[in-house]
Amino acid sequence: MLQQLSTTVIRNPLSLALFRKSFGITRVLSTGSSSGWGQIEDRPAWTQEWKDLGLGCSLVDLSDMTFISNLLFVQVGFGVDQHGESNATKAAIRAVRNAIEFNSIPGVIETIPGGRSEMLIQVKLGIPPLSTGNDDASSSSPQRPMPVDPLQVAKVFPYGRLLPLEVVVGGLSFSTGRLVPELGDSNDMAVCVAACVSIGYNNGKSTLDSMGHMVYSTKDGY
Repeated sequence: MLQQLSTTVIRNPLSLALFRKSFGITRVLSTGSSSGWGQIEDRPAWTQEWKDLGLGCSLVDLSDMTFISNLLFVQVGFGVDQHGESNATKAAIRAVRNAIEFNSIPGVIETIPGGRSEMLIQVKLGIPPLSTGNDDASSSSPQRPMPVDPLQVAKVFPYGRLLPLEVVVGGLSFSTGRLVPELGDSNDMAVCVAACVSIGYNNGKSTLDSMGHMVYSTKDGY
């Protein structure tokens, strides 16, 4: 069987550098603290009502070398911020919500050991490159995506365990032809972000050498 690599399992700096070079991964986002996301009791919540009800995903620390070994569901969404300019957070939130808000996944309660609280969530974001004001197609300098606040994106998920966000240069930026200074616009650039949200669990049997989930082929009868 083929194996699909999972970027969130890469922790060794050298391995991460080689992985990025091979697969075009720009970076893995967390809050930047030593543990990655922070303590579970600080889990983000979309609203005060969610917080009062104890809803909100828990955040997987960078030191927890876990990954999705059993992939159950893959969702894709898109989000646009017509006043994004140099920050992709709002478009990223909309893209993730677009990916998950039309789906119901009751099966995870029976399928995932430990139920929905143990469901692993992996988010990959395609974000437009940050403009340097000196863009040159012939430049050898690697492009960097616009900034995004990972905790704001994390607030979208009501339960599960969220792996550090994975970001690649992608998406789309475009001109809207309209400038709204009242909203802080200095130009008419809009930001479009693509999001892939994968859910599953780690079966406790897969090793770090496999680094990911199985890919099933129709040629093998699946």
